[in-house]
Amino acid sequence: MADKDHFPHRSPLATGLACRCPRCGQGALYTGFLTVAERCSVCGLDLRKADSGDGPSVFIILILGFLVVPMALLVEARFAPPMWVHMAIWPPLILGGSLAMLRPMKGVLIALQFHHKASDSGTVDYD
Repeated sequence: MADKDHFPHRSPLATGLACRCPRCGQGALYTGFLTVAERCSVCGLDLRKADSGDGPSVFIILILGFLVVPMALLVEARFAPPMWVHMAIWPPLILGGSLAMLRPMKGVLIALQFHHKASDSGTVDYD
């Protein structure tokens, strides 16, 4: 395990999207689908205090709403399909998009917390 001062700067966006440790960029961030690991397996960073809260779901709702609503309106205006076609297209697209975006979005917010040394108390929580 290396000294914490010898880790190069990592992009929070790159490490978050890759779901990797925000300090070393190599260890896995998750042990399950959304369960954050207690420690990085490579550098030993304590990740127990990392908490993205509701942030990822809010961003995902806004992003998917921005993309899906205009598409649904366009399909309705151009093709006027029956309601069952809308029900067959949009809920699976929204569910799939949400599940696909949740891990990386949570990873980005955790990496940004680490990068900016943020915590809920205003003090530095990371090693």
